[in-house]
Amino acid sequence: MTAGRPQRRPVVALYGRIADAIHEGVYPPGSTLPSEPRLAAELGVGRPALREALLLLQEDGLLSVRRGVGRTVNASPPRRGYELLRPLEELLAGGAGLRVRPLLRTVEEPTDFTAQHLLAPAGSELRFWESVLTGDGSAGVLSQEWSAPEEVLERAHPAFAEALRAPTAPGGSMLAVLAPASRGIALSGHSAVSATLLGARRGEQLGRAPDTPAVLVTQVVRVGESPVLAAKHMLPTGAPALPVLQSN
Repeated sequence: MTAGRPQRRPVVALYGRIADAIHEGVYPPGSTLPSEPRLAAELGVGRPALREALLLLQEDGLLSVRRGVGRTVNASPPRRGYELLRPLEELLAGGAGLRVRPLLRTVEEPTDFTAQHLLAPAGSELRFWESVLTGDGSAGVLSQEWSAPEEVLERAHPAFAEALRAPTAPGGSMLAVLAPASRGIALSGHSAVSATLLGARRGEQLGRAPDTPAVLVTQVVRVGESPVLAAKHMLPTGAPALPVLQSN
């Protein structure tokens, strides 16, 4: 981990301010947020940054957008579910694999997304990996992954904790580190698939326009009842197809 206290990215800090206001009842369930100009003025921020934070809050289930009404506060976050537990770089491109280019390897404090899905207490430190997956002739995919707090990993999956600490950890995804460390350990994965837009920051990372449509896949991996990894995978238009297996 790091010696200093991890710093939140600006959009995450703004996300946290709005999420805190929701949890404190400033914007109760079912209420409608003020218009973007008014909310930006109240928070003392620019509208582009506010729009990015609102997009993340919508993706994480705190807000819904209703035509003719605006952004409303949800009563409860949506359920999440997913079937096939394999690293994304293996799932895409029909098993041929994609190149994983690390953008960021750091630690950060929990957001509502990671607090909800990793049961991370306020003030804890979570490893955060941000990567772009690319293949020949395919649009890039942005992947963001968080591991549970160190003390949780030490109890639930010490081999995964050790693999993440290794200085020679692979340059692939965090799930690609988890998989070989889990031989003999049963894992379960749950995710949801929803439609969204890239937004300015992610559009810049992928070299795409901010209003590019995208599929957002959220994923949580558990050992028993303990969540050890949470992820967001952003697949813009033109990205490789994501296979989903179903059975009954």
